[in-house]
Amino acid sequence: MKLFLIKAGKAFAALRRDGLARGSRKIWTAFWKMFGRVGSGDVLFITGGVGDSARYRAYHVAEELETRGLKCSITVQDNPLLSRYAGKFKIFIFHRVLFTSSVKKLVENAKKQNKEIIFETDDLVFDPRYLPHMDYFQKMNFFEKKLYENGVGGEILRDPYVKVCTTTTAYLADKLKEYGKRVFIVSNKLSNKDLETIEKTRNLKLVQNSIRIGYFSGTISHNRDFATIADALVKIMEKYPRAELFLAGPLEIGENLIRFKNRIKKIPYVSREEHFKNIASVDINLAPLEAGNPFCEAKSELKFFEAGIVGVPTVAVGNRTFSEAIEDGLDGFLAGTEEEWTEKLSKLIEDGELRKKMGANAREKSLRNYTNKSSRNEEYYNYLRSKL
Repeated sequence: MKLFLIKAGKAFAALRRDGLARGSRKIWTAFWKMFGRVGSGDVLFITGGVGDSARYRAYHVAEELETRGLKCSITVQDNPLLSRYAGKFKIFIFHRVLFTSSVKKLVENAKKQNKEIIFETDDLVFDPRYLPHMDYFQKMNFFEKKLYENGVGGEILRDPYVKVCTTTTAYLADKLKEYGKRVFIVSNKLSNKDLETIEKTRNLKLVQNSIRIGYFSGTISHNRDFATIADALVKIMEKYPRAELFLAGPLEIGENLIRFKNRIKKIPYVSREEHFKNIASVDINLAPLEAGNPFCEAKSELKFFEAGIVGVPTVAVGNRTFSEAIEDGLDGFLAGTEEEWTEKLSKLIEDGELRKKMGANAREKSLRNYTNKSSRNEEYYNYLRSKL
């Protein structure tokens, strides 16, 4: 009954957030994923959902591993046959799953057969201590919050049998090492299909007199992140009459930007192909995060390379993750204070050649470091091979 109520709460939230049409499609997709074919092989990914997190951390990583000769399958935690798969695979990677009875049974069966179990996360949701820092958590309904009361997958992480974790950033790796685990950083990467899509869209930039500044929030959890640069954006909009804001996803822009509403375009969630078209249509990409918030510090550099791959330069918060990804002034800009955001946005607005050069450098780095075609994580690949 508890799991049913949690699922009902998530379904209601999807309908409220995404609207009847899109929310219903998301619910329907999640339902049919329960019955997707699972054969046998080397690695089975078990994921808790069907959104972008599952896309990057299960489907894209599975593609990466298959280029290295490992046979992978993917299923969801709600698969009714889940507990039967212990004998069909050598390695089980659990990504953001609830510790349901079927997940628990699969874990028990895998342990009895001395199989490898890996805990995978791309966020701090595994530890309930950090939930007060999660903006979206405050807006969840009662049943959604029940998802997080033990930390998502926390039971697996705390199991002494589980020796290894994978994650997206050095910051998260340090958090996981506190549990005494060996941690492999497996960066988010673009899939081969993404690259095919991008090649069709990246040269579609509109000829326009305006300078489009884009923010692709992705989820409802980014209001406080965007608010950290609102004052800087007000200065930019005042200083440059041709500057426009292009905002994707559910985002509250705040009262101080309302007066520029005629120069602000807001769009809802779109398909993957449309997403890259939208990024390619802007001149400057924004990647702000709330400073000092551990939940935000855990975020990956995804916003940098999704823009970089289509040649769009990014101004990002100068935290640990973006500082490790971006060489300030070469393939992007890092900013902290309101003055720095204003200064660096101004440089890109005023200098078209700088935008073009920085975007080209960002694309080169994205192709080199953030695609499955260029993946190179031999220590992790060899570890997995040792468990076969």
